[in-house]
Amino acid sequence: MSQRDRSVTEKAVLDAVRDAVADDRPAVVATVVDVEGSAYRRPGAKMLVEPTGSGHGHITAGCLEDEVFDLASDVLDAGEPRIETYDLTADDDNDVWGMGVGCNGLIEVLLEPLTETYRPAVEAFFGGRDVAVVTVIDGDRTVFEQGDRAYYHPDTGRLTAPDGSETTEWPAASLSGPAAELAGRGAADTVTVGDGVEVFVDGLAAPQELVVFGTGHDVGPVTEFAAKNDFRVTVVGFRGAVDLAGKFPAADRVVTTSPPTIAEDLDLDGRTHAVVMTHNFVDDRLTVQSLLEADVPYIGLMGPRERFEEMLEAFEEAGDPLDGDLSTLYTPVGLDLGGGSPFQIAHSIVAEVLAVSNGRTPRHLKTREGPIHERVDVESDADAPVQ
Repeated sequence: MSQRDRSVTEKAVLDAVRDAVADDRPAVVATVVDVEGSAYRRPGAKMLVEPTGSGHGHITAGCLEDEVFDLASDVLDAGEPRIETYDLTADDDNDVWGMGVGCNGLIEVLLEPLTETYRPAVEAFFGGRDVAVVTVIDGDRTVFEQGDRAYYHPDTGRLTAPDGSETTEWPAASLSGPAAELAGRGAADTVTVGDGVEVFVDGLAAPQELVVFGTGHDVGPVTEFAAKNDFRVTVVGFRGAVDLAGKFPAADRVVTTSPPTIAEDLDLDGRTHAVVMTHNFVDDRLTVQSLLEADVPYIGLMGPRERFEEMLEAFEEAGDPLDGDLSTLYTPVGLDLGGGSPFQIAHSIVAEVLAVSNGRTPRHLKTREGPIHERVDVESDADAPVQ
């Protein structure tokens, strides 16, 4: 990575955090905890700053990053977290921070020294598990102080301390609901618990999976675009003697298998999105059949409608007609963007997968009413006591 690599995926930022924790390198994590008005990034956006001057990620459209870099050394020297509030709503005559580049809101940023307390977050994320990072941003100082942290694990319903032990100090009853919701959505919000304690709940949803079946030249652009959109990418080949890892470096994993054993060799679940582009009629047919049986939320099939009609006839002749719910099958795969080159086709495919994974119907943003990004607002049982 370059010295200040800002245009990276969220997965890449967390990967940099994981590396810094593993190497015990000093660093500062800056996280947007609240936004009022217009802002480029939402709560939960984060960047990593190291004293060497290197950095990963961004929290605005370039309005605050240099300021955060300047403050990082102070945070490291103090060894304590701090909240910085930036008012970017100034008018044109006094526009100091916004600089006319789209930063027009009130933004609160949590800056904290990176410590071992972040290890459970990255371990869960890269282990394929949702997790909510719960951080005190305004404590009562009798039980909690700013920067105190716990983790909510939706798969077990446990609220744990950074060392993994059960915690009794945190009000689990009032935190579990919003923490579970935010973790599942990969969203973040500030909630009030107990006797006026404000906590920032940063939901880290495990990456969505994209499994690409095929090894042709058109698979490469799909894997590249998908990886840059925070998908965990697996490339599946059905023939040996091909260096899949060398051919598709953007893939997180490569697998060589056969259509009948797909379910055995791959972990197919509600996070799995699949694109079938083997260009082999029989392989495509058997793969689609396995994916439909696995009940994955998205199956994109490369090829014209006429080819799919032939596939339906083949299923009929084999005595196994596809007469069930085909709503998750998208063929021809991709959005109608009008391009025909491998990268344009890949753009079309990944855009469709991204829309489906986010529960969106593709359309022009100029026709959308309200904010571009959905605002998250969860509530806790504020009356639940802090023990």
